[in-house]
Amino acid sequence: MNYPHVLYRATQNHKHPLIFATISGAHLYGFPSPDSDYDLRGCHVLPVEELIGLDAPVETIESSSIDDGIELDLVTHDAKKFFLMMMQKNGYVLEQLYSPLIIASTKEHDELKEIAKKCITRNHSHHYLGFALTQWRLFSKEEKPRVKPLLYVYRVLLTGINLMQTGLIEANLVSLNEKFKLSYIPELIEQKLCGVEKQQIKEADLGFHESEYQRLRAWLEEEFERSKLPETQNAKDDLDDLLRRVRTGKLTPNEVSHKGA
Repeated sequence: MNYPHVLYRATQNHKHPLIFATISGAHLYGFPSPDSDYDLRGCHVLPVEELIGLDAPVETIESSSIDDGIELDLVTHDAKKFFLMMMQKNGYVLEQLYSPLIIASTKEHDELKEIAKKCITRNHSHHYLGFALTQWRLFSKEEKPRVKPLLYVYRVLLTGINLMQTGLIEANLVSLNEKFKLSYIPELIEQKLCGVEKQQIKEADLGFHESEYQRLRAWLEEEFERSKLPETQNAKDDLDDLLRRVRTGKLTPNEVSHKGA
């Protein structure tokens, strides 16, 4: 798939070697507005010389820019920090890792995705319950409720339910709704796709959406209780081994299209 060339340029100009860089945010979730920015997320490898001095290394690199009229938000973490986050109940980093919208990749990226299967636990449900609560509070307190936070509510709850049922990370709401078939989701997505980033709900029915939020939240809690996923991660040794190798070796790029849009 082709993406704007500025995304590839951002990864090519990164100051450190990248294990991977993928598109996250609304583009990954399946409901970007025409004016949505691109959220580029990834994992880089700091050189050993930046780790052995007295000063603490800068583990996270963040930048925001507008290039050729495209707004880009880039955040990457050093491999050690990223691997440690993977070992926690952090669904966000797993969504970045498994995003199919790939801008830069390596053989180590493929290996990391295999290792990450050992990081997925039933306790990731707490990540999605917490994220949904935050987005619901944001949505319900707005004087003029917007589509975006409501879509985030549904996206994270369905991602969590699907994860508890299958052990698979799926962050795209369109794909998720092919399974769950919630009749109101396509209309909400259409409003977001055809509107702007701050598109407001048409004839918002807060009572209905609150009922759905509570129903899906309870469903996720039930799936947590019945889930066969492990209680804790079992990836530390594999991640430690990979970290040592990427620190001392050379990353092997995968073939990724750099044609751009």
